[in-house]
Amino acid sequence: MIRTLPVAALMAGLASMASAQQASDVVATVNGTEITLGEMIITRSQLPQQYQQLPPETLFQGILDQLVQQQVLADTLEDTPVRVELALQNQRRSLLAGEAINSMMGEEVSEEEIQAAYDEAFADAEATQEFNASHILVETEEEAQAVMERLEASEDFAEIAKEVSTDPGSGAQGGSLGWFAEGMMVEPFQNAVAELEKGETTETPVETQFGFHIIRLDDTRSQKPPALEEVRDDLASQIQQSKIEERLVELESEAEVARPEEGAFDPALLTDLGLLEEGN
Repeated sequence: MIRTLPVAALMAGLASMASAQQASDVVATVNGTEITLGEMIITRSQLPQQYQQLPPETLFQGILDQLVQQQVLADTLEDTPVRVELALQNQRRSLLAGEAINSMMGEEVSEEEIQAAYDEAFADAEATQEFNASHILVETEEEAQAVMERLEASEDFAEIAKEVSTDPGSGAQGGSLGWFAEGMMVEPFQNAVAELEKGETTETPVETQFGFHIIRLDDTRSQKPPALEEVRDDLASQIQQSKIEERLVELESEAEVARPEEGAFDPALLTDLGLLEEGN
């Protein structure tokens, strides 16, 4: 028991030391420039996700070495290039704008707002008809007629689709298009599907801009509007986005913004990197 006490005390001391450390603590210096713990934390947070999964003890030295090397390289420049200064200004503006948006996104959306948005979107919505269909798509009417003859001879629809359909997505699935609502397909196709009974196949090929279709209606269903709980998160996000857009309009109207007169700048100047050279 006595032997374990120093270990326990040491661990307690280390925990206390870790909790006392701050982002402003200096980890290293390079030619007088400080590298802080906070800078290392930010560097880790910006690594690709697969690297962030590595243990801290693996990352610590690598990140420190990277920052030291970057500072050593940076110190070889006597002056900061104009393009770098401009990039830093843009990055600062972008980061601060992101923080402002994060703050707005953190504002609570009330139940009343969510309910009002739901009522506006779905209160008067009626159940919609959805279709599950399969098709065989070919380029010419002659090819379509040949497919019709094979179907009349009791060949399997799915096997023919896999063999000859020019629609690579559905063809590999035996022609299946899955579920779709009214208006999701081009008009001639949609109209043909709407006239079919479950299990029926079009009597003649249906022509669209994609080619000639032989269509089979596999099933139908009535899709009711979603319940509030199903769309709560989406509605909250939409409300927050609307608030941000409204706030941006408000902020811009209150700000002193001076824009250039039309024609003052040639848009092609955006591609002229030579303007970023010193003296331009």
